[in-house]
Amino acid sequence: MKSWVPIAVIAGIILLFAIWIGGAYNSLVVDRVGVQTAQAQVETQLQRRFDLIPNLEASVKGAQIQEQKVFKDIAQARTHYAGTAPQSADRVQAANQYESAIGRLLVVVESYPQLQSNQAIQDLMTQLEGTENRISVARQRYNETDQLYMQHLQTFPGNIIAGMFHFLPLPLFQSTPGAETAPKVNFNQ
Repeated sequence: MKSWVPIAVIAGIILLFAIWIGGAYNSLVVDRVGVQTAQAQVETQLQRRFDLIPNLEASVKGAQIQEQKVFKDIAQARTHYAGTAPQSADRVQAANQYESAIGRLLVVVESYPQLQSNQAIQDLMTQLEGTENRISVARQRYNETDQLYMQHLQTFPGNIIAGMFHFLPLPLFQSTPGAETAPKVNFNQ
């Protein structure tokens, strides 16, 4: 019986050591998966930005073009009316064009008490702000998750297990050069 005691103690120590290594390894795996998940969230928000902004910009441009056409038609009809002789057929035609343009303007104003492009621009700005906030939050969460992972990589016993199983550090999100300059949205293209 006494010959089995040292073997049982050694087996117990080896078992505890294996459990310790397994726990540390699993902890690093969980941390790394958390960082990868956080990075996927950042990518999702960036994709939202890339999908959303061009569509919103096109919508705003479309609303502006429609409204500009109505006002242009009114100005042309007024100019045509003023440039024709009184009591002429051209003057009647110009007056009819003017009334038609005013009618379209009234429809736009009745449907949209404020001009639609103003609201579209406000909506665009709200969407841009919301998108940038979502990206910022996702990046912050990524960095927080990565910080925890990096702490486990660099502290004992994680540093030993990380070296044994080749866990590598993952980069933090940082500002890109030129990020201090606000992006410009140009509707005149």
